[in-house]
Amino acid sequence: MLCFIRTNDSIQKMIEFLFYRLTVISLIAVAVFFSSPVQAKKRHQDDNAAEIPTQLPRPNPDAMLIDIYQNLRANNLKQAQQLADELVEAYPQFQLGQLIRGDLLLMHTAKVSSFGAAQNIPPERLKDFKEEAIVRIKAIRDKPNPNLVPRNILQMRKDQKQIIVVDAKRSRLFLYEHQNGELKLVTDYYVSQGKFGIDKYKEGDQKTPIGVYYITSHLPGIKLPDFYGPGALPINYPNEWDKVNGRSGSGIWLHGVPSDNFSRPPLASDGCIVLTNQDFLKIAANVDIGRTPVIIGDEIDFVSKEKWLADKNQANQILEAWRSDMESMNSARIMANYSKKFKSAQADNLNSWLQKQSLATVGAVSIKLNDIAQFRYPGKEEMIVSTFTQETIGAKSKSSVRKRQYWIKEAAKWHIIYESQV
Repeated sequence: MLCFIRTNDSIQKMIEFLFYRLTVISLIAVAVFFSSPVQAKKRHQDDNAAEIPTQLPRPNPDAMLIDIYQNLRANNLKQAQQLADELVEAYPQFQLGQLIRGDLLLMHTAKVSSFGAAQNIPPERLKDFKEEAIVRIKAIRDKPNPNLVPRNILQMRKDQKQIIVVDAKRSRLFLYEHQNGELKLVTDYYVSQGKFGIDKYKEGDQKTPIGVYYITSHLPGIKLPDFYGPGALPINYPNEWDKVNGRSGSGIWLHGVPSDNFSRPPLASDGCIVLTNQDFLKIAANVDIGRTPVIIGDEIDFVSKEKWLADKNQANQILEAWRSDMESMNSARIMANYSKKFKSAQADNLNSWLQKQSLATVGAVSIKLNDIAQFRYPGKEEMIVSTFTQETIGAKSKSSVRKRQYWIKEAAKWHIIYESQV
């Protein structure tokens, strides 16, 4: 399990301490440090570069912020100022960069006694900057080891080449590459989420849903208002589990920001996941419509590959036991796999639902499960969502159906609480 370098309380105390000192260098260093994620050299290519290949990429904004911070720590105000000038010239819409540059300019002639002192910023907007600053520094301190993997990812189909994992508490999106059953962290990005946080329940509550979803389409920016930036990637909210639990709403997308913005505060959308435009374009270029999963959780748990492999094997054993029981055609064995709290899309109880299933056949059958994908479902309860193709072969018949099951852990045992064809 991931061990964090700093707790939220210690980060807040560090922030308060640095602001308390209010020395010229430390104050601006905090402002810059807040806004600069680590490993910047691998991030943030120009958002226009994807559309105009001949254009030279603009400088990396995160790398420049780190350079500004390092120069301030070395008391090299002149070099820091030069870098800040280059930053806002390259990214004039980067409002946090403009704020830092304004404070740096003021430092040449006066003592800076507060964050954003050089500009007449409304208190609410300044609060947004500070919230983004806190989230960014926490992302740096809580940076997961790239050798660890999200516990939610158990098994992916061979043709699923990427997966997106969104950690709401970190306001961070992680992009993983899937090859030969192994996961590799490609990159991670700062994101904004719903104004009222996560756990969406109904239309208009301005919350971001938590769950396991799939990207359903790619909407190019040319067909959308400028508000969405260079495009959008809708996801299939509400999914089957959302619907059976009465969750409503629609239009949950991953998308960019207006052309005159660089980023948005951590809690700012109507429920969507919002990235900077250049980050969105990178994500859009690395997903497969209909195949790429999107896991959105409150707080993602990162585990060792040994722990991940143990969880994966357990999930496979659970599914294999169900397959074996189904193949036995023994109703008691089959029933034992299902929860007494079982739900169906038609609101049937377990007995009614099972009666509608084709459990009876003439003679023995062979059941095989192919193209298996399994994920630990985010939320308070321990759940696994399994999707697979079931092939049933009898003496005179053969059928193939794609199924999705939601398993819940009850009294140390796993049971199916929802099942449907997909």
